Amino acid sequence: MKLLAKTLRRIKPIDNRVRQSVRLRLDRLAIPRRSLGRLEEFAESIAGIKGVKNPVLRNKYIFTMAGDHGVAEEGVSAFPQGVTEQMVYNFIKGNASINVLARHVGARVIVVDMGVKSDIRPGKGLVIKKVGYGTRNMAKGPAMTKDEAIKSIENGIEVLEEELALRRIDIVGAGDMGIANTTPSSAIIAAITGEEAKKVTGRGTGISDTKLNHKVKVIERALDINSPDPEDPIDVLSKVGGYEIGGIAGLVLGCAAHRIPVVIDGLISAAGSLIAYELNNTVQGYLFASHKSKEAGQQVALERMGLAHILDLDMRLGEGTGAALAISLLEASVKILNEVASFDKAKVTKRKV
Repeated sequence: MKLLAKTLRRIKPIDNRVRQSVRLRLDRLAIPRRSLGRLEEFAESIAGIKGVKNPVLRNKYIFTMAGDHGVAEEGVSAFPQGVTEQMVYNFIKGNASINVLARHVGARVIVVDMGVKSDIRPGKGLVIKKVGYGTRNMAKGPAMTKDEAIKSIENGIEVLEEELALRRIDIVGAGDMGIANTTPSSAIIAAITGEEAKKVTGRGTGISDTKLNHKVKVIERALDINSPDPEDPIDVLSKVGGYEIGGIAGLVLGCAAHRIPVVIDGLISAAGSLIAYELNNTVQGYLFASHKSKEAGQQVALERMGLAHILDLDMRLGEGTGAALAISLLEASVKILNEVASFDKAKVTKRKV
């Protein structure tokens, strides 16, 4: 609990004076005013996050948090639970979608075992932060204890800080892997926002209508049995969450404490970010929503946090794939800020007022 409390205290609002200065600078570039739209907004935000007028995003990271879920035994996924372990090995080998897209944008992938049901053999880019061997079935009782929930958050903070001790990190993408993890993610969003389970629950791995209806009922049962307190995000996480979701929450808090922008991926990273946001609303200024997921609950979470998605590609894979793509646009935004000439320098006539 000490690390979590310390991290929460360190989180400060982004520097709006720097942000305003960058806005004025962008207005002097040799382009029609505001003609690059949200790219200019991104550059302003990143400058405010870092507190510098010339931010750079050279060192890009994707943290893919992995964990298993006891609720998988309720038959809420189209895939068996063993796929979590199999995909972690695929990440380590560099053969998964997130590896391809991370290479495309020049990002390093760190895979974190937060709670996979089996022991994962050491491999390149793998970090072991296991809280437990999968959560318990939230449809029958709390998914984890309060101490385990706090530990999952603190382990997410530790992963970031241990990597920061080795090298600089300019921007982070939050990804996930865990069969059945759309179920606890939807439950978290329903518990915190008060929305009905059916409104925030999607098909996850591509389940049928029958299974989707069953999944909604499982979430409703979990919420009824556990009665998570919407005013206490740690209570929500412990009762209907997951180890990797807590890890994402910790990652977000750690990034905010170190003034590092965080790019949310899909439903699971939105649920983790929502836990972080409910612990300290100031993290909102450090968050970017990469894309509009096919999972409806993600939009509900983004609205709660006051975030607008960047891309809309009908994606719902997870892993950090959407975050990787959005990082490319965020990097482009600061390059515009740093490399485009001003009207005066380019000797271009300014528009008439």
